[in-house]
Amino acid sequence: MKALILTRAEGPESTELQDVPVAVPTAGEVRVALKAASLNYRELWITRGMYPGMKLPSSLGADGAGIIESVGTGVDATLVGREVVLYPGVGWGDDSRFPSKHFALYGMPLPGTLAQYICVPAANVAAKPAHLSFEEAACLPTAGVTAWRALTTKAQLAAGENVLITGIGGGVAVLALKFAVALGAKVFVTSSSDAKLEQAAALGASGGVNYTQDKWGKPLAKLAGGIDVVFDGAPATSLSQYLRCLNMGARVVVYGSTGGVDAQFSAPDLFLRHASIIGTAMGTPEDFRNMIDFVAQRTIRPVIDRSFTLDQARDALISLQHDHGMGKITVAI
Repeated sequence: MKALILTRAEGPESTELQDVPVAVPTAGEVRVALKAASLNYRELWITRGMYPGMKLPSSLGADGAGIIESVGTGVDATLVGREVVLYPGVGWGDDSRFPSKHFALYGMPLPGTLAQYICVPAANVAAKPAHLSFEEAACLPTAGVTAWRALTTKAQLAAGENVLITGIGGGVAVLALKFAVALGAKVFVTSSSDAKLEQAAALGASGGVNYTQDKWGKPLAKLAGGIDVVFDGAPATSLSQYLRCLNMGARVVVYGSTGGVDAQFSAPDLFLRHASIIGTAMGTPEDFRNMIDFVAQRTIRPVIDRSFTLDQARDALISLQHDHGMGKITVAI
């Protein structure tokens, strides 16, 4: 089978499509004929050697959707032919609050989804929402479970609350916008691009501010009147700007560190508002299934920025690195 392989950690240009053996499902596993995958910035970090426990050569890709082609022993044979989307990791563990030390994702150190086939535990597949194409479904695993867990499990978002999503454009932020709107929240966004602010408004955002303007927290406060939940992937550059916009009891959920790792802020702006800063990454298998069910029930569609084929997978990574727009980059297989 064909798979995108990283042979040396020198950036996305060091990946290449290779012929590798087709895996055979072991007990409790299914083999999925992948129809689509989607990219995350995680893949770029891996190609640059910026991931713990690097093992090369390695196939890439954590997110995928496809059709169950065969099953291992102990697995219901009637699953063959089912259209599925894959939970992107193995070994979360028994504590829903955080993953175990054994938690691992597809595409490093586990085999990746930028390939024609993959074997995964039968418990890792969920029915593909019927209204979605395979490429749309492949956008959901990592970005979807991250956004869903942040808004529901971590922030306990309630209908009618005001949400701020910083840096709208990436796949996680765009899905967070879609989920928050569907949950009945009023959503505000930031971006360095006025065009992306307009796109966000078309997706349901109630307003936005361009964070390239000085002291953008002031126009945000005027626009929103107060923020209850923040979904922030770049706290180093944004936290100090929006703290004074927070309502009493606000929850700030941090899921990334784009723009740096050191955030400075005034402590009284936080504790006098009885606000919380919460970290999150990925989500449990239960979070994943709840997210997939919500997408199916509300007929939510992920936003696809652009699509490539498997033989263009290296170009897809390079595109993610240099000219990513709004939503996810997908790879049709």
